[in-house]
Parts: sequence; C-alpha cells; structure tokens
Amino acid sequence: MTVERLLTVDQAGEILGTGARFPRRLIAERRITFVKVGRHVRIPETVLSGYIEANTVDPVQRRIRHRRAG
Repeated sequence: MTVERLLTVDQAGEILGTGARFPRRLIAERRITFVKVGRHVRIPETVLSGYIEANTVDPVQRRIRHRRAG
C-alpha cells in the first residue's frame, strides 16, 4: 500500500496561490475530497492536482479574418 502525501489547508492554499480560506471553503462545500486525521483536515496531493486539472480552462483559438479591399 502506497501512502500518499497529505497537505495541510495552508499548504493547499499555497499551491493554489490563495490563502487558507479558499481550500477551507472547498472542504466545507464538499467540492474536494479530504481526510480527517483526528481533528485535523488534510488534502491528498493527487486530489489537489486533479482539482487543478479539472478546473483548467484551455485558451480559445481565434480565427484571423482577412478584410477584403472593397
């Protein structure tokens, strides 16, 4: 059995580029999987990576229109 790295809420916020409040909200709204270790809350690193990947928006390719001289 492989043990996965568990991140604190502060570490998760740092990875996301936010404060600890945003990961806490994700946990409270049950939008992200978390682990309770006693009274402590931890977020598996792969879950956080999956959240980032699932919410990544790819850029839109714009077509270049050529104007006709008229």
